Amino acid sequence: MSSATHGASPHYFVPGPSRHPVMAAIGLFFVILGAGQWINGAGWGAWCLALGMAVWLGTLFQWFSDAIAESESGLYGHRVDLSFRWSMSWFIFSEVMFFGAFFTALWWARAHSVPALGSLDNALLWPDFKAVWPSLAEGITASPARIIEPFETMTPFWLPTINTALLLSSGVTLTVAHHALLENHRGRTVAFMWLTVLLGIIFLTVQGYEYFHAYSELNLKLTSGVYGSTFYMLTGFHGFHVLVGTLMLLAITLRLQKGHFTADKHFGFEGAAWYWHFVDVVWLGLYILVYWL
Repeated sequence: MSSATHGASPHYFVPGPSRHPVMAAIGLFFVILGAGQWINGAGWGAWCLALGMAVWLGTLFQWFSDAIAESESGLYGHRVDLSFRWSMSWFIFSEVMFFGAFFTALWWARAHSVPALGSLDNALLWPDFKAVWPSLAEGITASPARIIEPFETMTPFWLPTINTALLLSSGVTLTVAHHALLENHRGRTVAFMWLTVLLGIIFLTVQGYEYFHAYSELNLKLTSGVYGSTFYMLTGFHGFHVLVGTLMLLAITLRLQKGHFTADKHFGFEGAAWYWHFVDVVWLGLYILVYWL
């Protein structure tokens, strides 16, 4: 999404007819069809899902490649740059609303649902229920019907704290890389970008180990009441966003090595950096609200 170093078109670029939107829709159709059939016991659903993913990802790769080629050939001017900036801004805003919904669900469960279930109005229905967060013990707070196994909660020490340090460090290395690009120090930019990508990979590895620890040693599962569901929904979706952000930064790093982007034209870099900093901020909220409170 950068403009070519030899200048850019002053007009708004309108691409020609493309097969990419139709192919992406076909791929997503087979993804949804296959996933729905697979979870309902149809063995062919897994193959349908794999086919859909292959078509969808292959289409995205070709689509992005075309966009990069158009950018590097100087077809994108100031108006296109503005459209990219507004598009990325609205996309991140939608992600804010997405995580806001899950944070609200966590707050509602803690501040309203659990206290309401422990009120006098529900004393006859669930006499043994105690309105305490997090709900831990079998048959008392986690499940009066005794359908949820006892579990332990995840504390901030030490894996979540290590991951917090990793993400904050990655934000610093990404900022250093950005300033190096502004100063035309491409070697330093690439080096710090690779370091940022490495920190993202380490974060995902630590979170994977954290999930293994939660399942095997704490018996904390997605089915562990409202605490388990909100914990895995928030941390799991954030982990997925870290994966997407890491792939974005990896693509930008590879483009930097090919000579793409300049100190004046590098919104592809900036867009990925915006997304990564957003991921950092969301994690800070998770770290405080999920692990500490």
